[in-house]
Amino acid sequence: MPQIDPIPSPRISTMHRFWRIFRLLALLSIVIAAIAVFIVARGDSTIHVHMLIATALGIGLTVLLGTGLMTLVFLSSSSGHDEQATPRSENEND
Repeated sequence: MPQIDPIPSPRISTMHRFWRIFRLLALLSIVIAAIAVFIVARGDSTIHVHMLIATALGIGLTVLLGTGLMTLVFLSSSSGHDEQATPRSENEND
């Protein structure tokens, strides 16, 4: 007799959703870092490789950090925990 698949916990499904989004954002940050390195290298022919590495790491990690934090904000908002943290009274219907 076939068995019913267990319902995944909300925590695990949220983690899967986060990592799926985060992989796409990691790809986005790599593309943006490559564009930044191209723009910096195109501007001057005497640029050292250290400058290009610093540009790639700085831009890439900054974009990755910003988009990762925004992903956590949106996932937190959709989970319903924000409503539980600030209960509303009945006369705040504005």
